[in-house]
Amino acid sequence: MLQAKRILLIIGGGIAAYKALDLIRRLTERGASVTPVLTRAATEFVTPLSVSALAGAKVHEHLFDLTDEAEMGHIQLSRSADLVVVAPATADLLARMAQGRADDLASTLLLATDTPVLVAPAMNVRMWDHPATQRNIATLRGDGIAFVGPDDGVMACGEYGPGRMAEPLAIVAAVEAALAEGPLAGRHILVTSGPTHEPIDPVRYIANRSSGAQGTAIAAALMALGARVTFVTGPASVPPPAGATVIRVETAREMLAAVEDALPADAAILAAAVADWHVVNAATSKVKKGAGGMPALHFAENPDILRTLSHAPNRPPLVVGFAAETNDVIAHATAKRARKGCDWIVANDVSPATGIMGGTENEVTVIRAEGAEAWPRMTKDAVARRLAQAVAAALAGNPD
Repeated sequence: MLQAKRILLIIGGGIAAYKALDLIRRLTERGASVTPVLTRAATEFVTPLSVSALAGAKVHEHLFDLTDEAEMGHIQLSRSADLVVVAPATADLLARMAQGRADDLASTLLLATDTPVLVAPAMNVRMWDHPATQRNIATLRGDGIAFVGPDDGVMACGEYGPGRMAEPLAIVAAVEAALAEGPLAGRHILVTSGPTHEPIDPVRYIANRSSGAQGTAIAAALMALGARVTFVTGPASVPPPAGATVIRVETAREMLAAVEDALPADAAILAAAVADWHVVNAATSKVKKGAGGMPALHFAENPDILRTLSHAPNRPPLVVGFAAETNDVIAHATAKRARKGCDWIVANDVSPATGIMGGTENEVTVIRAEGAEAWPRMTKDAVARRLAQAVAAALAGNPD
């Protein structure tokens, strides 16, 4: 719940602004007070009257409002909230945030605030994918700005892809996570999840049976303890957790780049099942059957994400890897921890008889420098909660 929490909601000028009306309703029915700010472009999509009626509060639009600015209103607005939410965050608004512009009320508030900021991007897929937008996003993430969405879907323009603003309930979940009070409040934790797909040609790839369920559960458990989570996921079969900053990737090389871009972090939980190899001679068009027989595939090793992160100059204080084994689980996982240089390894037996790979339960052994601790078989959600508590204790200097 958000009882008595104060939200400064900045509504940008995009077609997704209509969702902000539902977002206000969802926030207020959970007990939050919402102070709305409309950009000039936002008034082309929603009216100040409708926003004010739903929020039960005055709408702020102009930087040079005589009454407000007589009391330095933009400074008071920027610092009186518990959280600043930008929804929708258009490409233009993200660019101005990244550049430190202060040429209207919204950008001035964002520059003047020392309050945490959560943005929900919304724009055309080509605008989202443009290198300039991606540079701005990387800058903002480096500045500690939290993201929710965007989602994949059909755009108002008819194109399909990432760029749809997250749904109001997903934004509410992100708000709740950002304001959660718990032992991980103020901590940034990186989680990787799901499989990677290594292409053979445009329609075929090499993958594994990971569903991403355990990584998703871990991210949710960390957020429940107050952490801000960056969730780097391969093409998983389960949806990412609401409230996390989600970065979708396909290949191991893309995952490494996303992990490095997400730093610094207080901890990294690398639960993804990363492919060990990629196809060097992947075809650019579909490989056809022919008289020549089966094509020869040439492989090269993928980058070792766990080892790279464990030895990075900006290494998180706690790095946790996973070892999915089918035999000699403890011996292989113990050797892996030493070889990779991480702090903990969470090992499990994924041989077919266990039903763990792609299932709802897990049975893990946590291997640390001081030894191995076997946990009983439990649901993946229960494993995630116990691991999150262990991470919180370790970061507090009280390892169990």
